[in-house]
Amino acid sequence: MLAAVMLLIAMGLFVLTSRGQHDPGPSELASPPVSGSAEPSGAAGPEADSPVPVALRIPSIGVDTSLVTLGLNPDETVEVPNDFQKPGWYKFGPSPGQKGSAVILGHADSFDGPAVFYRLPSLQAGDEVEVSLSDGRTARFAVTKVEAYPKMEFPAEEVYGSHGHGALQLVTCGGEFDRETRSYQSNIVAYTSLTATTPAAAVGAR
Repeated sequence: MLAAVMLLIAMGLFVLTSRGQHDPGPSELASPPVSGSAEPSGAAGPEADSPVPVALRIPSIGVDTSLVTLGLNPDETVEVPNDFQKPGWYKFGPSPGQKGSAVILGHADSFDGPAVFYRLPSLQAGDEVEVSLSDGRTARFAVTKVEAYPKMEFPAEEVYGSHGHGALQLVTCGGEFDRETRSYQSNIVAYTSLTATTPAAAVGAR
């Protein structure tokens, strides 16, 4: 089960024909298992009674939206959001702000044009990411780096594994588009590190 949790992210994408880039159509990708013995941090889910993320804000790329919750498909691949404009938190990892690597996934585009994580590749080191939690607190992160990986080389241990601190990874599709499979050939990962957690009372006072 733990190995299955670390499967390569399968991002279903659609592309707008009028942009003149690709043919329209679904491009859900296969999710081959990742080799190695690494296990995702928080594989059983967040800590008991811990708050869950409910909203995501990334000012530098204009993201300000609620979050959905993602689990596993029947074939044990990672779910992706049904709504192209709503990113989703992977519930079998820690909640953002806890020790370990939380993961949020979102689409890059759709038939209607850019989706919620379309501008994710443009993030720069130091850009702020805010996650609102169900208890009223806000977990604040700073981007450390943005990387692109061929889908068959997705670094599951780096994305899902615990590295001794609170981290949040943001994942979408990118790179070259394969017309035959109607899918992107790479994943884009924005890595962030926790900088602060704002108490609920302070959030209400802003």
